[in-house]
Amino acid sequence: MNAATAKARDASAAPGVRITIQPVGMERPRAWLAAGIEDFRQAAAVSLAYGMFWVGLSIAVTVGAIYLGLWHWLLPLVAGFMFIGPLVAVGSYGISRALEANRAPHLGDAFGAWRPHAGQLAMMGVMMMIFFMAWIRVATLLFALFFGFEVPSPDALYAALLTTPQGLGMIAVGTVLGSVLAFGAFAISVVAIPTLMDQDLTFMEGIEASIRSVSRNFRPMLLWAAILTGCVLVGVLTFYIGLALILPVLGFASWHAYEDLVVVKPQEEGHQLHS
Repeated sequence: MNAATAKARDASAAPGVRITIQPVGMERPRAWLAAGIEDFRQAAAVSLAYGMFWVGLSIAVTVGAIYLGLWHWLLPLVAGFMFIGPLVAVGSYGISRALEANRAPHLGDAFGAWRPHAGQLAMMGVMMMIFFMAWIRVATLLFALFFGFEVPSPDALYAALLTTPQGLGMIAVGTVLGSVLAFGAFAISVVAIPTLMDQDLTFMEGIEASIRSVSRNFRPMLLWAAILTGCVLVGVLTFYIGLALILPVLGFASWHAYEDLVVVKPQEEGHQLHS
């Protein structure tokens, strides 16, 4: 028997798991946010340091785009943050797990949290990048459709966005299409990444758990999506500085959302795999 055959037999013999999605009420998103704030309070220093890392990176990308004359990409890039935000939260999950283990979290918990499940998290990263690249393509096509291929000056462009039919039309269409893409990304990732951080599952099982969580709790999850979007928007409008607090808090809150929604137990013989 070669090694590949032995590995395949071991995998097929391994017990499965039963993934149950819990119903939640409309009050739970606010409870998750409150729990996230409490986690931040308990680990303020490491949480703030982790948040500041992403603030610094965001500022560097913005400055780089302006320096390279790519300032017209800033708006779609900022809007596209919603597609990569779930990956940014990985470090926050590591901090939350340390707090639940009754030990003081450190930066290693944040920046090394991905290592035990690097392969599956990388696959989730690919999925989120597909959404991000789809959004960039949509934004490019919309700009060409409404403004042509000539890039006006920054003052002229941003004035046109708010004062002309072309600009307002592009904002309206872009908001609708972007919202559809963003909700799709939210549906496949809202609890998928914390599930992969906590369980030895494949990324497809994580995506399935996430979609089922949204489907079974559509109204509470829609409220949660609105809270996430609103908080990130506030952080961006503060020239990214507010994200130093907002990103860790939302990450902690998302971890508590996962714990509220997803129950994973060893599969019992004769039962279905999911419920």
